[in-house]
Amino acid sequence: MNVWMSPLLIFISFVLYSLLHSVLAGPHFKAGARARMGTAAYERYYRLLFNAVGVLTLLPILWMVVALPDRPLYSIPYPWRCLSFAGQVAGLWLLAASLRVTGALDFLGLGQLAAGGGTAPELHLRGPYAWMRHPLYTGSMLVLWLAPVMTLNRLALVASISLYFWLGAYYEERKLEDWFGAAYAAYKARTPMFIPWRAPQD
Repeated sequence: MNVWMSPLLIFISFVLYSLLHSVLAGPHFKAGARARMGTAAYERYYRLLFNAVGVLTLLPILWMVVALPDRPLYSIPYPWRCLSFAGQVAGLWLLAASLRVTGALDFLGLGQLAAGGGTAPELHLRGPYAWMRHPLYTGSMLVLWLAPVMTLNRLALVASISLYFWLGAYYEERKLEDWFGAAYAAYKARTPMFIPWRAPQD
């Protein structure tokens, strides 16, 4: 296989993965799942099943990144590599701090399983969410883009994930505006999307 075909296949595969992920997260599919599973089972199991499907369907794409013909693009030398590691640590800290606010167990679907159901949506305004509207995406992109070694296949995957985060953020915000109305509109007006370029405002 031509080395230039590998990133194209990875990109196409991730687009299909993203479409599946979006369908499963969409209101129409969720409504159908609730009707078939029953409200109690849906509230308890759907988030966990959604995450399990997401992980399992991502594994073949990760295998493609490793197995398909590839080409190195760059390798950050020392001491600059220490800066990339520091940026990745900052990204991991941002992920952890964000999940501490939203609830890591709920994010995974384990909180709903243990509690026997879901909770009402909550507008998070503290911690990293006071500085940016999507700190989970920002933290993830720091970890991905600051990898000290980059290849053609990895770049295809990282760029695909970043594009999906960007598009997904806009779709997610439409739902949040429907749920929280003026409160989210005010939060959106005063808080940057991904990059905390200004201090939080009351």
